[in-house]
Amino acid sequence: MIAILGAGKMGEALLSGVLRAGRRPAQLAVTVRRAERGALLHERYGVAVLSNAEAAKTADTLVIAVKPQDMATLLEELGPHIPPGRLVISMAAGIPTSFIESRLPGGVPVVRVMSNTPVHVDEAMSVVSAGSHADEAHLKLTEELLTPVGKVLRIPESLQDGATALSGSGPAYFYYLVEAMVDAGILLGMPRAAALEMVVQSAVGAAVMLRDSGEHPVLLREAVTSPGGTTIAAIRELERHGVRAAVLEAIEAARNRGRELAEG
Repeated sequence: MIAILGAGKMGEALLSGVLRAGRRPAQLAVTVRRAERGALLHERYGVAVLSNAEAAKTADTLVIAVKPQDMATLLEELGPHIPPGRLVISMAAGIPTSFIESRLPGGVPVVRVMSNTPVHVDEAMSVVSAGSHADEAHLKLTEELLTPVGKVLRIPESLQDGATALSGSGPAYFYYLVEAMVDAGILLGMPRAAALEMVVQSAVGAAVMLRDSGEHPVLLREAVTSPGGTTIAAIRELERHGVRAAVLEAIEAARNRGRELAEG
């Protein structure tokens, strides 16, 4: 059995994706803070609703999807009930595996995961890192769980804060760019709905080309950039305003803030 502890938005998205991938409701359970939330999930998906202690005792895999600030309290509750071989998968941003391992019985394997909101449409980017007691089998189990809701990549845990800044927060950067481009369309006299449709489809098409063509983004951009044309005029303005440098600094700032949050 797989138990998702803290089945909020991300936890529910993972739950629904795993069910769509073919697991039966009897193979899954959730824990929640509010009884009405548990009733809703049981009605919607047919899964069992357990206490944290019950989940720790009975589930083969525990997926912790609580907010980072709730992690310490949850681990205190789980610690006395977790057998040494139980796999713990943490989706809490900024919390290192060492923090979790130090609050659980010795030898408990922990895998750290950073996913992002496209998990809701099975297009997540999830990065996974093994703790000191997790081996190849534990990583494979984690990948099997996450693959139905998107792409999975292994990285050293030392890069997890960077992954949080790059792909965890990444969707927000694209939404921000889309918002700015739509405003530009309105400035040029287009109706908002038409501008949004053009920008969104351009974003989707560009993303699919990046994913499926195998071409470097520089080459794809150059293919659109004719000598003396409209695109190079726009690129010049982006460079003049330091957009590239701003992106670098913004993602670095996100990484630094993640480290601050992890330190309490």
